[in-house]
Amino acid sequence: MHGRIKIKSTAQQEEEKRKEREKKLKIYVSARDTCFSKVTRVLLIQVVSNHQVLFSFLCGLCVSYLHSMFLLDTHCQRKEGILDEEALQVTQQLLSSNPDFATLWNYRREILMHLETVKEKDEVQKIYEAELAFLESCLKLNPKSYGSWHHRCWVSARLPRPDWSRELSLCDRCLSLDDRNFHCWDYRRMVVKVSGVPVAQELGFTDRLIGSNFSNYSSWHYRSTLLPLLHPESPESPSPSHEPPQPSPSHSPQTQSHRVCEEQLLKEYELVQNAFFTDPNDQSAWFYYRWLLGRAEREEMISCVYVSRDEERVAVAFSRPVNAQSVSLLLVLDGQPQKVEWKSVHPRFKHSPVCICDLPPGTISDITNEHNLTVHWTEKYTHRDCALYTGRTESWCRDSATDQELFRSELSVEKTSVLQSELQSCNQLLELEPLNKWCLLTIVLLMRALDPLGYEKETLAHFQTLKEVDPMRSAYYSDLCSKFIIENTVLKMEYAEVRVFSITDKNLTTLCHLDQLLLVTHINLSSNQLQQLPPQFAMLQCLEVLEVDNNRIENLEGVYHLPKLEEVLLKNNKISALADLQPLASCPKLRRLDLRGNPVTQAANIESELTALLPSVTDLLL
Repeated sequence: MHGRIKIKSTAQQEEEKRKEREKKLKIYVSARDTCFSKVTRVLLIQVVSNHQVLFSFLCGLCVSYLHSMFLLDTHCQRKEGILDEEALQVTQQLLSSNPDFATLWNYRREILMHLETVKEKDEVQKIYEAELAFLESCLKLNPKSYGSWHHRCWVSARLPRPDWSRELSLCDRCLSLDDRNFHCWDYRRMVVKVSGVPVAQELGFTDRLIGSNFSNYSSWHYRSTLLPLLHPESPESPSPSHEPPQPSPSHSPQTQSHRVCEEQLLKEYELVQNAFFTDPNDQSAWFYYRWLLGRAEREEMISCVYVSRDEERVAVAFSRPVNAQSVSLLLVLDGQPQKVEWKSVHPRFKHSPVCICDLPPGTISDITNEHNLTVHWTEKYTHRDCALYTGRTESWCRDSATDQELFRSELSVEKTSVLQSELQSCNQLLELEPLNKWCLLTIVLLMRALDPLGYEKETLAHFQTLKEVDPMRSAYYSDLCSKFIIENTVLKMEYAEVRVFSITDKNLTTLCHLDQLLLVTHINLSSNQLQQLPPQFAMLQCLEVLEVDNNRIENLEGVYHLPKLEEVLLKNNKISALADLQPLASCPKLRRLDLRGNPVTQAANIESELTALLPSVTDLLL
């Protein structure tokens, strides 16, 4: 948990823990019914003087009854609106032994809010200071009590004169006892935010914790939230496709960039390298290192506009998923704004990196006419133009993307040099720890950051080793390897400037980056390990031929409303029911379908049922 390897307890340790729990339970029960037991014990001894078993049974019943009556009495006081200091004492008695009683904390807050209205400000200050002291005793009993920490947040927020330095000191003490106490980390973030503690001071706090314990995952995570605030990356100059920036209100922390300036990144590489060389098997530093390598964020922009004369449809690809119904898009055709309805490519998606709209019939269908089209993303002050020339049935406009723009950040000479040095260091560590999965995975990520195509062969070899040394996560490594193979194929397709995408016999287990394939007309994914064509597949709006022979595909959910799809080759898959082929009915131009080797072909009357389901298909292979 929290980046640490769980150490199994011995039988002796478990027995000691059991005895400790029993001891605490006895103390709780004793504190609850001390007065009652003194009375009942004498009476019960007189009645059942020589029946010890019956005595214990009856005593237990009486104690439980007393506890229920005590809680019932508290509930009645709350229901009757009794909000005095005596009620405060009554709740304190039970919370002192069991601080995880949410109802009593709620009642206590009602009492305190009432006392605020009848006490002077100085008296309220003393009451709340006493409440904080009481809460400290509760936290000593259970340092991870949800109710205690939540109540402390509430009290601190209502305290007339809060002492935030004391609260920070309390957090320091708690985290020194347990650096994984996420309740305390949450409370500390609240204190820091409200009291205005400088970010540099908090970053220094993480330095101290990490310096004393490299395995402090919470400190590494907290550091990742502070660095972008203290060392933000300088804003880049706007690209040519952007309109001049408009005045806007200052960014909130939620909308600020989470990228770190390069100078600080280079220092962080050195810090984290010391950590994982000290303990190569500890996960904390490796996770943080992966965060450092993953700092690239694509600029928000319209990456492609595609227009089809035959379908009279416009498709727009974005650099990130957007809500098709709320995104602020304006379509201008030949200088005239158009009233169109933007929608996602699949009903399963509210957010999608590809949105489409249908133009009114006859708007651009005449092939003798030329049209100029502009899509404005008004919210981001960016736009993209597209011209549909005479005699053309389709057109598109996009930038020629490189690997640095698509899947990784642009590297300066200095950063490239540092990452090369990091790669050499990790390779040295791998020689000492040849079966260390964290080192292997980090080497793969460094290779991806430096040169994904140049290191392609070595990357695939490392993935094979990862599956062998960490078989429990072999499916994860297969999916990640599939992702990288697809990225490399997209890059090769970009450089060749073709509209054919082919990955065969590569053991693909998943599909990703399908928004990059908007313009692809022919895709071949035969002889892999795919089990489905996901809903994202509907982004392939230009697809005409689909080859997915020799996979494990069970449904075609993503083959949905592909307006140009004519041929689907599904030989030797696992389509078992006619309902699995239902999405194909939404493809109006489908002419050829190959289902040989699928279980569905053994069903009775399958040919006639397929003819009824897919009337446009003229070449059906069963």
